[in-house]
Amino acid sequence: MLSANVVLFTALAYVALLFVVAFFSDRRARRGWLGLVRSPIVYTLSISVYCTSWTFYGAVGSAARNGLEFATIYLGPTLVFVGWWFLLRKLVRIGRVHRASSIADLISSRYGKSMSLAVLVTVIAVIGTTPYIALQLKAVTTSFQVVASTTHTALLGIPEADLDLRTGFWVAVGMAVFTILFGTRNIDANEHHHGVVAAIALEALVKLFALIAVGLYVVFAIGGGVGEVFALPASAKVLGAEVFGPRWVALTFLSATAIVCLPRQFQITVVENADEEHLRTAAWLFPLYLFLTCLFTLPIAITGLATMPAGSNPDMYVLTLPMLHDRSALSLLVFIGGFSSATSMVIVASIALSIMVSNHIVMPIALRLAWLSRGVSGDVKSLLLVSRRISIALILSLGFVYFVFSAHSDALAKIGLIAFAGVAQFLPCLIGGLYWHRASKGGAFAGLLIGFVTWAYTLLLPSFEGGAVPASLFSDGPWGIALLRPEALFGAGGMDPLVHALFWSLSLNAGLFVLISLIKDQNPLERLQSTLFVDVFRNPADKESRFIHRSAAIDDLFVLAQRILGAEQAYLLFRDYARRQGIEEGLPRPSTEFIAQLERQFAGSIGAASARVMISQVVTGETISLGEMMRLVDETQQVIEYSQQLEQKSQQLQVTARQLREANERLRLLDAQKDDFLSQVSHEVRTPMASIRSFSEILLETRDLESEQATRFLSIIHDETLRLTRLLDEILDLSHLERGELAWSLQPLDAEAVLDRAIETCRGMAASADVQLVVGPRAGSVRVMGHEDRLNQVFINLISNAIKHNRSRAPVVTVSSAIAEGRYQVTFEDNGEGVPAEARDRIFTKFSRAWTQSRPRDAGAGLGLAISRAIARKMHGDVELLPAGRPGSGVGARFRVSLPLARGQAAPAGELERRAGE
Repeated sequence: MLSANVVLFTALAYVALLFVVAFFSDRRARRGWLGLVRSPIVYTLSISVYCTSWTFYGAVGSAARNGLEFATIYLGPTLVFVGWWFLLRKLVRIGRVHRASSIADLISSRYGKSMSLAVLVTVIAVIGTTPYIALQLKAVTTSFQVVASTTHTALLGIPEADLDLRTGFWVAVGMAVFTILFGTRNIDANEHHHGVVAAIALEALVKLFALIAVGLYVVFAIGGGVGEVFALPASAKVLGAEVFGPRWVALTFLSATAIVCLPRQFQITVVENADEEHLRTAAWLFPLYLFLTCLFTLPIAITGLATMPAGSNPDMYVLTLPMLHDRSALSLLVFIGGFSSATSMVIVASIALSIMVSNHIVMPIALRLAWLSRGVSGDVKSLLLVSRRISIALILSLGFVYFVFSAHSDALAKIGLIAFAGVAQFLPCLIGGLYWHRASKGGAFAGLLIGFVTWAYTLLLPSFEGGAVPASLFSDGPWGIALLRPEALFGAGGMDPLVHALFWSLSLNAGLFVLISLIKDQNPLERLQSTLFVDVFRNPADKESRFIHRSAAIDDLFVLAQRILGAEQAYLLFRDYARRQGIEEGLPRPSTEFIAQLERQFAGSIGAASARVMISQVVTGETISLGEMMRLVDETQQVIEYSQQLEQKSQQLQVTARQLREANERLRLLDAQKDDFLSQVSHEVRTPMASIRSFSEILLETRDLESEQATRFLSIIHDETLRLTRLLDEILDLSHLERGELAWSLQPLDAEAVLDRAIETCRGMAASADVQLVVGPRAGSVRVMGHEDRLNQVFINLISNAIKHNRSRAPVVTVSSAIAEGRYQVTFEDNGEGVPAEARDRIFTKFSRAWTQSRPRDAGAGLGLAISRAIARKMHGDVELLPAGRPGSGVGARFRVSLPLARGQAAPAGELERRAGE
């Protein structure tokens, strides 16, 4: 076991190291030797201030109790940083352009530089962060007592009643001293705290190294390997817990919100950002850091449950597992890692909150006091420095007081989530302010207020249950009204307390924010700020001088700058701007542009709202040009409309390109069909012509040819001539049909009579081919609009095809007709081979001979089906190939001709009954 003196000495030595790193980093930055201090690596490591002692110790405890639920704390920030282009990029750009000194400053600046809104955000931030500071104090106090204990009973964890509050007090004092020394060296938040950032980056490496070291030891030295650890019975408890539900979603959402809305995260991510391009590195490096941080969480939790004594505190497994095996050096390293996690969070949070308190609470009060108007050089700067130092001490005192009052309850186990839910109330007005032009100050203030009150009532107040708050409030509600119970508001009982509080607070917050923004109009300054924020990438902040026209005496402005910035910085600022105006000696001209720049410079020191009040004290006239604002709105609208037009043109071009591709494809297909057509025609013509030529030559050259043989040759020549004539007639016929050159007069005709005629015509062919021609069920008397001869041609073609191509041993062709679906339908079926599946799509194309594998001599040129379909469609009907019959059914090819009924043709009774049923 380690002695308390060894632990204390190591902690002090580590703090001294942080002092040295911070001191030399600040010194190098002041000399302009930024180098590594302003690198994207240091920037990304400083963002790890998100990983506090709650994640260092509590992630393992969460995994031991609730399985994979701990992963949500890492998943939310990962999603935000992977998608940095959509939110973080805009947030950082606005923060840099408008010199935002805190999240309260950015929100108040967006909504017309509202002082009241800045005060409300500051109050919520302080109250929401106080429990989190208490959590860090408890973590350091508990870990110190555990690691410095001389007995193994400490492995069970320090009982709440035995916590040494003196340790927590001196930890708070030490953190306050460090923060005051390196966090309040200047008042301009945009002059980055290089020393603090460098120290936090070092702490990020220390806590990551400690977690990886203890993880490797637990997995390979205690557990015997990854497989052995996950084979332990405890793994079933950890991995089998049901976690995917409303609480999982709520935790992921909260962690994603916290990485943006926590004051310390805003301070590091936005205010301390030295280069917008650093986000590109942070977008992949920070998620990698989070992954490495939680890499050994499950193995440590499983090993702790399996090997630690019963009753051990899972939150301390990271520390107590090495202690159980007498690994003092590793235990000390883990303690320093947890100490780093706590101190980095408290330092940055204290800096961020002290800036908010001094700028938005102290300054507004001071501006109302007469003594502040004396005009002494540096008086405002001195006031701000003193107020920030006092604020740091008070903030840490509040955290310590909360720690004292909550130390004897189990509430601190969940106060990290309490803080997350508190700062999540900034989200509606923050996101609305970045992306919604109509978001108004009234809506933001009302939404924040109702959300904060609901959060405090439903989540913060229950953390004191069993202490100063009576239990009856939670069981019966105030004044016995059950609908107002904090953890079952409006009767919504049975929900997880966190999900319950988050649902009501954010729903009321966002709903009131949107409602009042829609009802209440913005004032001119709000409209201007909304345009500058929402369209920050198109409208830089220097355009503000186009809309706000102000005048002031240059001497008054110089005195004011000296009071806020100090004499030296004010002199350098005025000299540089005078030279830009072409003035080598003396003060610059007090142009509108210079006054706007001066106000932004003040905003970086005292906040946008206070800067506006201070600058207004010396400005003699101020007007907001509505014309210029409308012109800006018009320009923005024109850009939006132009963008929409471009998008529409792009869509039209895409449609046109697709149509061109389709047309080109059709042209290629037509070209291929033309080539195929010419090839088929030449083949069909060449075959009879070759026969005619051959037999003619024989007749001409042979003098002693017998009479019978000569007659046979002449007969062949005659038949081939007829065949050629039929081919040419069919080609011409199909060509006329496709071009619509055949003008038929469609007349009412008896379709059944035409069908009977076609059947009788084909009976001789069927008899000679030994095919049984069967007439099936008939439709009765039916009249259709058509051309009798052409319809007869279609029927004969389909019957003859069925006869010619039927190769069954007992060939049968069945013809039937019916009225179905309001149309006259004739079906032609045979029991032959049918149409192969690969040929069904091209059976109606020209010269298609895919019906059978073997082509009979009189099979024709393959134009019959194409002509039949063209004729049917000319009569507003169709010819289609029906699906093949069932296997073994004896049904081969099945064709159907459908034609519309003539007007006035009544459907059969059965058809009428079927339609009535539909």
